Amino acid sequence: MLRPEHFFELDEETAVFFAGCDYVWQPLARIKEHVARLTGGVQTILGQVMPGAHLSDRPIYIAAGARVEPGAYILGPAYIGPGAVVRHGAFIREDVILCSGAIYGHDTEAKNALLLPGAHAPHFNYVGDSILGRRVNLGAGTKLSNLGMLSDKDPVTGKRPTIQIGVDGRTYDTGLPKLGAILGDDVQTGCNAVLNPGCLVAPRTLIYANVSLRKGYYPPDAIIKLRQEVEIVTRV
Repeated sequence: MLRPEHFFELDEETAVFFAGCDYVWQPLARIKEHVARLTGGVQTILGQVMPGAHLSDRPIYIAAGARVEPGAYILGPAYIGPGAVVRHGAFIREDVILCSGAIYGHDTEAKNALLLPGAHAPHFNYVGDSILGRRVNLGAGTKLSNLGMLSDKDPVTGKRPTIQIGVDGRTYDTGLPKLGAILGDDVQTGCNAVLNPGCLVAPRTLIYANVSLRKGYYPPDAIIKLRQEVEIVTRV
């Protein structure tokens, strides 16, 4: 239920990210290594970087067929795969991978994140310490929060507590102080949804607009609805 293959279709392009992982969140600890492998520790520009886009001098690989639009800022290290698009105003921070055909859109910020082929974070999104499966689409304003409010650093060790997730009566210690969301293939979120740290959403599930989703496991092929009461009164 929590293995990578229960969330994602794995093939030649994507299986390497999950090799040796028993749980779907484990690849997050290895994204930095994968970015280093994919970039080779240097900057390689094969795709289109439009005038007005800014790239730092860190290792960044932009594959043939990829496009970085004006106003985008890639701090890196980062890998931008074939056909991927970084749209105007996007901010790509440390250790980000966009597989083929993925999109980071206007005013979207990402760090330590993996977007599998065709995943879209197209408008006003925050994607922190998260994995988006194939064809995932985040509605405008969706935030994948990655740090709990009660996760202050220990004054002695300087470390934050790790995120623990309860599933079917068992508690799993992820070993990660920061964990956003794991969204399986074809998951969609509505506008302004907030996924709190540690949300594991299995494939094809839909999350309605304005939902604030608590950490935990959500099954495949579900619809997560928000019910609210609206009252209409006569204007005086």
